[in-house]
Amino acid sequence: MIEVSKLSMQAGNCLLKDISFRVETGQYAILMGRTGIGKTTILEAVCGLRSISSGAVLINHQDVTNWSPGERNLGYMPQDLALFSTMSVRSNIEFALKIRRIPKAERAVKVEELAGLLQIHHLLDRSTVALSGGEAQRVALARALAATPAALLLDEPISALDRETRLETQQLLKTVNRRTGVTVLHITHDEAEAEALADVRLQLEQDREAKTVRIRSSAT
Repeated sequence: MIEVSKLSMQAGNCLLKDISFRVETGQYAILMGRTGIGKTTILEAVCGLRSISSGAVLINHQDVTNWSPGERNLGYMPQDLALFSTMSVRSNIEFALKIRRIPKAERAVKVEELAGLLQIHHLLDRSTVALSGGEAQRVALARALAATPAALLLDEPISALDRETRLETQQLLKTVNRRTGVTVLHITHDEAEAEALADVRLQLEQDREAKTVRIRSSAT
């Protein structure tokens, strides 16, 4: 479960004001709004990558507002994926587990499990530099899921892909959500993508005169 309560913070030239929403455990939430309105800012605030002026962030009913990113147990997939180019696919997926000092045997089991779910067994010993766009997306998703996060945060995860790969990855995201039960908060501009994936839609709307941004929530 992700809950944001009365969050206020600056996002470029706009003020995010009293942003409140809730994504129930296992739900797939889509966050939409025009470019520059503050979608990524909200995602980074939930992750703990940006400080907020006021308000609270709760994960599974626990107030994590003052916790570091590593303490929040969240999987984050930024728009640029941020894969480690000097590591193999396997090492990228294992990265969060190594930080948590998970034993090697347990790491191997988790990597195999995710490779099966995301159909990337054949990529495990390959360099990330040699991956196609769709392959890189799957690897980044596996890395975000490796530590069994309480929630998965996705910043326009498939916007850069060609249409066929985008549709395949869209279906994969829904499958991951349903099979793992992970709560998802996903940024997109694409109405069709939102229609296909969302259990709940969150729409950021700007009051141009007041230069503030608020949020509207609706179930699908």
